[in-house]
Amino acid sequence: MLAKSVIDDVLEAALSTGGDFSEVFVENRYSNQLILQGGQVEKSLSGREFGIGIRIFKDFQSVYTYTTDDSREGLIKAAKKAAQAIKGEHILQPTSLERQAIESLHPILLHPREVEKKRKVDVMKKAYESAKNYHSSIEQATIKLFDEEQMVLIANSEGTFAEDQRTRSLLSIKSIASDGIQMQTGGHSTGAFKGFEFFENLNLEHYAFEASRMAVTMLGAENCPSGKYPVILDNEFGGVIFHEACGHGLEATSVAKNNSVFANRIGEKVASDLVTYIDDGTLKNEWGSITIDDEGERAWKNVLIENGILTGYLIDKFNSRRMGMASTGSGRRQSYRFAPTSRMTNTYIASGKSTNEEIISNTERGIFAKYMGGGQVNPATGDYNFSVMEAYLVENGKISKPLRGATLIGNGPETIQLVDMVGKNLGHGPGMCGSESGSIPVNVGQPMVRVSEMTVGGRMGEE
Repeated sequence: MLAKSVIDDVLEAALSTGGDFSEVFVENRYSNQLILQGGQVEKSLSGREFGIGIRIFKDFQSVYTYTTDDSREGLIKAAKKAAQAIKGEHILQPTSLERQAIESLHPILLHPREVEKKRKVDVMKKAYESAKNYHSSIEQATIKLFDEEQMVLIANSEGTFAEDQRTRSLLSIKSIASDGIQMQTGGHSTGAFKGFEFFENLNLEHYAFEASRMAVTMLGAENCPSGKYPVILDNEFGGVIFHEACGHGLEATSVAKNNSVFANRIGEKVASDLVTYIDDGTLKNEWGSITIDDEGERAWKNVLIENGILTGYLIDKFNSRRMGMASTGSGRRQSYRFAPTSRMTNTYIASGKSTNEEIISNTERGIFAKYMGGGQVNPATGDYNFSVMEAYLVENGKISKPLRGATLIGNGPETIQLVDMVGKNLGHGPGMCGSESGSIPVNVGQPMVRVSEMTVGGRMGEE
């Protein structure tokens, strides 16, 4: 992607004013998005993105610039211009670059660019027919297919020279149901670190039916009551609450600046004894997985909380300086336009010992949140507010009527202390996570989990 001799010169130019670390990040990305509505392709977007990022450290100072000019002259000019932000003498020479032998953890069988568009559209049409024909009340179904291939090269003044290829595929289904008076929406997404083989091996009918079933079910739902209840969060995307309200608080981006309630608490009890919280970028072919991070570090399985005890953080190279702790292979970025920082990959609550039936039967009256929606969180405090796409009332240990308009309000560090039952059915849900270094693919996950008490927002006055 870029000659080693050119990279050597750029790394040295970046250190010309006294920097103690320099880095080059080269990215070449091909992406494709198709949207099918009413059985017809409404939008088709394909593109290529190419650029180079240059980063320099001096103690606790970090400078970042990027360019699309890959000529030797253009890159050296960009490096020297960025270096002007650092005042000092040129005393450090880059270590000789040594190519890393990296074995991909995620085999790809069918690269998306080698698959003709018709095959992709055929997959989307099958999903559309299943969603549309689920029930007569389904008025509209929209299918989105996304795939990308990203090639990166990462080199730095410490001698790192690594190349990697990431291939991801995602399918999203949205259904709208109407009874002539009201309309309700249902949606489901699934994705993986795979090529087109992911779509060919997917149970399209299952995901299409789930999206439409949710929309149809919500047509007959009652307004959710408000108050404090035990809340059962289903597996897979139910983990989004802990991702947002706890996961971000465990990233060095917040911890290093003491902007997290988890800062300086290693070894302390921060969660229920039933909670073991893990970020694992090595999970084979999962949507949020990586082989190396965007700083050239290998992916790791990072146990963040073990049986309620805080055991670690997610740390990138720059924040490792501030914290005096080693990188955990967590430096990620959306593209060359962003400097990397600590980010999650596949973050989840590990499986427990309870069955789903035990969790539900031991709940006298509560709320079952089957599918979570979007939400907001304050990373400094962990305070959150999330909508629930599909919820049910639990009465006398049984799931009863569907509810709509449910929101879950609380504080992440407090909520994770109140987990009192953890199931066995660990599952992962794909999503995109936004933070300082842009939007990146991540998985959120958990088995079924019960929180002994949460504030549920619904229609005021209903109990």
